[in-house]
Amino acid sequence: MAIALIPGAISPAFAQNLPGDFAFLRDIDPTIIQDIRYAGANNFMGRPLAGYGAAECVVKREVGLRLKAVQQELARQRLSLKMFDCYRPARAVADMVAWSKNGTETAAERRYNPAFSKADLFRLGYIATHSGHSTGAAVDLTLVDLGADNSHKFDPARDYADCTAPVAARAPEGSVDMGTGYDCSDLKAHTATGSITPAQRRWRAMLVAAMARQGFANYAKEWWHFSLPRAGGPAYDFPIVRAR
Repeated sequence: MAIALIPGAISPAFAQNLPGDFAFLRDIDPTIIQDIRYAGANNFMGRPLAGYGAAECVVKREVGLRLKAVQQELARQRLSLKMFDCYRPARAVADMVAWSKNGTETAAERRYNPAFSKADLFRLGYIATHSGHSTGAAVDLTLVDLGADNSHKFDPARDYADCTAPVAARAPEGSVDMGTGYDCSDLKAHTATGSITPAQRRWRAMLVAAMARQGFANYAKEWWHFSLPRAGGPAYDFPIVRAR
């Protein structure tokens, strides 16, 4: 979900062309796994968000190059990054805002915020009206153990447990067990929480350390969210389309 409160006007761009300092991550490092959740139905809104015309990770070029360096370090340990979200069009942020205020809350939505009402997610810092993702400088990601069985896929017809449940009960993500699912609005998703296992804490610490070595800062309420300081700028609203 959106988190960093970064001001800035919306900058226009054409759908066919990225602004000069943006790039498709797969053009920088095709080995980084992508599971862009807001381009499909496997997310807290249960549908593609506005502006996500393709499941492509788009980032500022500097961000992409630093992610490539992280990936190269992880590869020596048979690990990989997996991207959940990268650049986020401002229209998608507005879509989230409208969702939070629509007055309904389904069982599937509650899987992502089991302890809070979605109307409280702004006050609690899990959704913001201005997102660092829209500047191209923020990313959501996790780690994949390339030696593990990552074949389990999300089944939209299945009634999964909420995002704080044990890994076998919650929706599969094909990644290491970080203690909660992605986009889990819960205290258990806070990076430094004490309510997870030692193994889960080690995975989180490994991710934070690998990202920090390339200058990324973690958001304390979301173990998956990282931003590159000073790489931001204005928010953009160009839609995400398929890389050529």
